[in-house]
Amino acid sequence: MSSAQVGSADAAGPARTLRAAYEAASAVVADLGDEESWLPTACTGWAVRDLVFHCLHDAQRALVALHTPVPGPADRDSVTYWQDWAPNTTGAASGRRWVRVNASMFLDFGQLQDLYLETLAAAVHAADAADPAQHVGTQGHVLAAGELLITLAVEATVHHLDLTVRLPDAPGPAPEGLAAVRATLDGLLGRPVFPEWSDEHYARVGTGRAALTPAERAALGAAADRFPLFG
Repeated sequence: MSSAQVGSADAAGPARTLRAAYEAASAVVADLGDEESWLPTACTGWAVRDLVFHCLHDAQRALVALHTPVPGPADRDSVTYWQDWAPNTTGAASGRRWVRVNASMFLDFGQLQDLYLETLAAAVHAADAADPAQHVGTQGHVLAAGELLITLAVEATVHHLDLTVRLPDAPGPAPEGLAAVRATLDGLLGRPVFPEWSDEHYARVGTGRAALTPAERAALGAAADRFPLFG
């Protein structure tokens, strides 16, 4: 399954999906105060400000990748990109600590907030200008730029859900981002999941944010043991 299926059948689809996901996330962060920045998130050990820093780093990675074309062929698409994920690794633990240490250097949350907002806006502009067929490199892999944009929208959308667990009045993720998450999870599962599952519920159980119920495990059968599909 490629970005043409996950995002849109036209070439501009992945950029529009990323724009929707990033604008929705930016709407949440723009309204946060310093006290709210210390609230917990759904990411173990991270406060809101830690997760904002992590998402800022993702947008910076997007800017680097989109301005650094590489030769093909691609070795990943927007679905297979997630197959390298492995839970509870030393690298994951180190990454969590790295984020916490670096986020703590912003004594004023407003500085981090401003940097986050301007960086996401720049990434959206770069995505709009990118050739979706151009090969780019990120995290040791080569993807078409359009495929990269979908992975970024998926991560931003999942983290939007993480960010707002203690922010009940915050706006939710963009429908385009949730649709991209659903399509990505279906691609990893190898088939569409039950249509009665909401996009948000599927995003949470598919990425390990929530556990499958006994009834859901029974309905999934052997496929239940593959959950979470990534996280």
